[in-house]
Amino acid sequence: MSGVIIKNSRNTENAPKSSVSTQTVAFSHYNNISAQLPIDPKSGKIVGNDVKEQAKQCLVNIKAIVESIDHVMDDVVKITIFLKNISDIDAVDEVYKTFFKSYLPTRTTVAVAALPMDDALVQIEAVISNGEGTTPQEPCDLIKVARNTENAPKGLYSQTVAFSHYNNISAQLPIDPKSGKIVAGGVKEQAGQCLNNIKAILESIDHVMDDIVKTTIFLKNISDIEAVNEVCAKFYPSYVPARSIVKVSALAMDALVQIDTVVSHGDGTPPQLPEDTRLLVIEANNTENAPKVPYSHTVAFSHYNHISGQLPLEPKTGEMVAGGVKEQAGQCLKNIKAIIESVDHAMDDTVKINIQLKNIADVDAVNEVYTTFFKGDLPARTIVGVSAIPMDALVQIDAVVSNCEGTPPA
Repeated sequence: MSGVIIKNSRNTENAPKSSVSTQTVAFSHYNNISAQLPIDPKSGKIVGNDVKEQAKQCLVNIKAIVESIDHVMDDVVKITIFLKNISDIDAVDEVYKTFFKSYLPTRTTVAVAALPMDDALVQIEAVISNGEGTTPQEPCDLIKVARNTENAPKGLYSQTVAFSHYNNISAQLPIDPKSGKIVAGGVKEQAGQCLNNIKAILESIDHVMDDIVKTTIFLKNISDIEAVNEVCAKFYPSYVPARSIVKVSALAMDALVQIDTVVSHGDGTPPQLPEDTRLLVIEANNTENAPKVPYSHTVAFSHYNHISGQLPLEPKTGEMVAGGVKEQAGQCLKNIKAIIESVDHAMDDTVKINIQLKNIADVDAVNEVYTTFFKGDLPARTIVGVSAIPMDALVQIDAVVSNCEGTPPA
């Protein structure tokens, strides 16, 4: 691995600190911000019991982190909102839109079974642009490009925000863009509509489905995985992106499925020149040292690697590891480590970790194992509680990893 670009991990006293994560980890042209709970950083306690007040505190914390690294909220390219109750969307939206002046970022909103602190009604994470890059890159006023098309549903978000070599796409519900309603049928029809919406957004910016590097599928019923996988297979003819499957307690409009994607952007954003960058290559890799899956273990593009969600499966047997949540978390992380090492990287190259727990009370047990896998600064992190995980596992973990050497022709 080349050590050309240096990861920049930072914390501020103006937002809640954690012993198991870093508030923001910048690498190349993006900052990855840990999910923020509605915690007052001075008292360390949850504020109020009203979702509007709590959403405001989450966003105040994100704003404090963003400003501590000389950025502003309009540098945010993607927001993910985790709600305890999906019916709280409208109340959160009232607060949310007041934090952005010039445009709205891309967005994903889901309801989950539990959040890390019992009294929390909402948790919010963010990805922000990083025009200055990280050492030794020279600062560059890269321009964010936000776009929408009439051929996909519109909402309180931008459909796509491109920055540097990535497009950030708002998670798509199975909405017919003409009627604004959920499509008729079951989960297969709904998954097809989600993917058709993503395809329409991509084609509106001269991209194709094979430019997707990571897909996160949010399902209301975990038993729908196989049906959704059947539909996905039709949309990825030449290769399958990295993938995570997350069980949610509810989705907006009572949908059965919502699909979130990260997309390569070879042409870059101004002042990068298209002719210099459009030939960047997507590198998909698998290793025998991690459980076999019908999608890519890791997909690298430009300066990031995207790792598929890992279950606590032993690679040789394909069976669940024996023991409780500590053993399972350890196996998930061993699988991630094996994938990362298979592409000549190390765990300390990780910039973001996402953890789903069947029992949110298992956080402390998982943390005991988790911290042993990192020697340097800890990645940014998001944890949510879910009522089910594939194969009845207790934990699932995915990761975003820095990629100093970039992909050809970098």
